[in-house]
Parts: sequence; C-alpha cells; structure tokens
Amino acid sequence: MATLTVRVIRNFEYRVSKNLIFHNVDLATTTVGQLKEMCQERIQKEPGMKLYRNLPLDTLKIYVKAQHNKTMNLIINLDHDEWILSDDKDTLAFCDIEHETELSYFNLEAYKKFQANPEQKWM
Repeated sequence: MATLTVRVIRNFEYRVSKNLIFHNVDLATTTVGQLKEMCQERIQKEPGMKLYRNLPLDTLKIYVKAQHNKTMNLIINLDHDEWILSDDKDTLAFCDIEHETELSYFNLEAYKKFQANPEQKWM
C-alpha cells in the first residue's frame, strides 16, 4: 500500500495547483484510469476543489519519485515525457510508481502549449 500525492494543475503559467493525497493505494491492482477516476471523484466532492471541477483534466505524469531529485519547475516536470502515464489498463506498479511518488494531473493540450513556451507569470 502506498501514499501518492497528485498535484491537480489549473494553470501552468501562474503555477496554480492543489494537491490531493491518496493513502493506502494498492499499486499492484490500481490502474492509471482508476487513479484518474479517484482524482475526479475527490475534485467533485471536496469544497476546496470547486475551481477545478470543470477543467478538462485528462493526463497523469510523474512529477518526482521519492528520494529522487526534484525538477526546477515548481508546477510540473517538463523533462521526461516518457513519464506521461498511459490509460492502457497498466497498473501503477507496472508504470514504476512507488510509495510517496508525486504525480501531476492536467490537461495535455495546455501542457504542450506551456512546454513550447514555458514562461511563468506573476499575478
């Protein structure tokens, strides 16, 4: 059983995100699609996630694995596009997700736009 942190990203440029913490996730049986469903359920239920409810979130990507180096970008790991997780019914363990892995949940189209021009703005 693992604890996972999922950073739900609303806006890349302004670094707007909220974290969801999942405890006791069975990495051997939980699929990527099931984790997305768990995220969507929490987004719909939790009061602090109201601004995230209508976002077209469709992609999970590993941000950092426990005990590994973090990226310099505070919102998402722009390196390692191979860390974008596929919905092909792969289990989280098969995707090399471990206890205390941090993931990002976002809109892929917005990510590609930000990746092409990773300019950060201030409010």
